[in-house]
Amino acid sequence: GFFVAISMAGLDLQKFTIIAGALGVGIGFGLQHIVNNFVSGLILLFERPVKVGDTINIDDQWGTIVKIGLRSTVFETLDRAEIIVPNSDLIAHKVTNWTFTTNISRVVLSVGVAYGSPLEKVLEILNLVAKENPDIIKDPEPSAIFTDFGESSIDFELRVWISDISK
Repeated sequence: GFFVAISMAGLDLQKFTIIAGALGVGIGFGLQHIVNNFVSGLILLFERPVKVGDTINIDDQWGTIVKIGLRSTVFETLDRAEIIVPNSDLIAHKVTNWTFTTNISRVVLSVGVAYGSPLEKVLEILNLVAKENPDIIKDPEPSAIFTDFGESSIDFELRVWISDISK
């Protein structure tokens, strides 16, 4: 009825279709990212590569997912800043999910001691500290290793496994 009325009013429908087509293309380009994020949100909700409460790492930012929406996901960093990430970024880019299947994770602590320190004693102390910490699991065993002669210290690493990455 609308098109018949326009035709009766003497307006050329061909010009109207050209204008409507141009508007459709413009609106389509404008909504492209919104639709992409919406579809990505549906994939996140059904496929579940991340879920609320997961600890993730995106672009060197650590945090915990607080909310997953249809358009974006909110995660809270260790500094309590909330970052809003478009869902398409979670689908299209590399995301490290530290708690996807388990909370167990390895932690590497760098330790520097003064030159002249007894190296065997340093290794013994690092291993003892690791074994006495209740958050560190026993299997695999903690290991302390020498890594480098630094500019002002002898560098070691203490490699341990913890039962809960949030600790």
